[in-house]
Amino acid sequence: MAFIQIDKDICTGCQECSGVCPVYAIEGNPHEAQTIVTERCVMCGQCVQKCKSYISLLDHGLEEYTKKRQERGLPDTVTEPLFAAYNVSHLNAVIAALQDPKKFTMVQAAPAVRVGIAEDFGLPLGTLAAGKLAAALRRLGFDQVYDTNFAADLTIMEEGTELVKRVTEKGVLPMFTSCCPGWVRYMEHQYPELTKHLSSCKSPQQMAGAVFKTYGAKLNGFDPASLFTVSVMPCTCKAFESDREEMRDSGYKDVDAVITTRELAYLIKRAGIDFTALPEESFDQPLGDYTGAGTIFGVTGGVMEAAIRTAYTLITGKELSDKEVDILPVRGTEGFRTADIPLGDLTLKVGVLTNLKHIDPVIEQLRRGTLHLHFVEVMTCPEGCVSGGGQPKLLLDADRPAAYENRRKATFDHDKALPLRKSHTNPAITQLYQDFLEKPNGKLSHKLLHTKYKRG
Repeated sequence: MAFIQIDKDICTGCQECSGVCPVYAIEGNPHEAQTIVTERCVMCGQCVQKCKSYISLLDHGLEEYTKKRQERGLPDTVTEPLFAAYNVSHLNAVIAALQDPKKFTMVQAAPAVRVGIAEDFGLPLGTLAAGKLAAALRRLGFDQVYDTNFAADLTIMEEGTELVKRVTEKGVLPMFTSCCPGWVRYMEHQYPELTKHLSSCKSPQQMAGAVFKTYGAKLNGFDPASLFTVSVMPCTCKAFESDREEMRDSGYKDVDAVITTRELAYLIKRAGIDFTALPEESFDQPLGDYTGAGTIFGVTGGVMEAAIRTAYTLITGKELSDKEVDILPVRGTEGFRTADIPLGDLTLKVGVLTNLKHIDPVIEQLRRGTLHLHFVEVMTCPEGCVSGGGQPKLLLDADRPAAYENRRKATFDHDKALPLRKSHTNPAITQLYQDFLEKPNGKLSHKLLHTKYKRG
């Protein structure tokens, strides 16, 4: 299914979308409707963010506007302009589940959502709204309000252990992160012979879904068949990821529906909730506990930094001090950067790549055997998940740098403000292994939290 589409009735052929597509999947002549080449598209949604061609209630009338809104499955409370490039919505499935008394609904929200959602309610760019986000999800009627940050911490336990094993046991190196579904799809389609370099870890979203329908079902005393799990993501490719046939290791579809940050704003407005007036609330426990390491997954270099904070302990048996926990060499913005990180007697050689437009030279080094790194983080979008295709739409290009900078700063400020900043110090993660998973990279965790990649 094509999760990103361009409406030919609306597209004016300005070609701004093709200019931001990181994989050159949009084709067409100037001033004519553009076409997405599905086989190349990684569904990152940057075209959705950039698109300027629209239909509006004011300019085009109620009948034409209503028709397009209904075609996209959007609530009738949506009155904003509808742009030519858009992501396929699953809002109707979420609304139906929330209204079904037989369904027990669990929701998770990704790290980048909390620094984006408030923008759709008139608050300044990059406002941190973690507490209001939890409160809004609860007011919408979700039975359990959990946090993808928890699963980000879980990902680090699995991915960090996998990395240390590859490094110390001469496994396939460099190991690339696998939490960005657009990047994984690109690797599978363009370089299937190199997928052995991808970490076998599922993304935090999918790890959370698998845990919700096993451990979470047990905690809440529910039959997993009655659970409906929803993810709120800054990413338009996450719906594709949740539909993959590999993502059913709980015995069910691990994540039933995915909505974007923008679509969550639609739901909140539909329910008549005054987001700005909401109190600060916490996510439900224990699957809502998280550390600063889980939080920084939303920015470029964040996965790498979180992994290093834990890898240091796995390799040395010691803890990074509060002064050492900020791994500044891996932070940055768009492009490709490398760093040497001392971990005791080992010097970990790492790379961080943001915006898939920069990936091909790195892949060429990998194919030639000259990419002398242990671990590489790859994010498809310009500055990581904070700039994802599902984030609030930035109508003015001039706002883009400030939005990305403010969202990034809010993320790091949140990390610093948290009492725990390393994934392996999360007590809820420790409890999950004690009660259920046993150990990182163990038999059960491999079944639920890891996967294999297609080769073609």
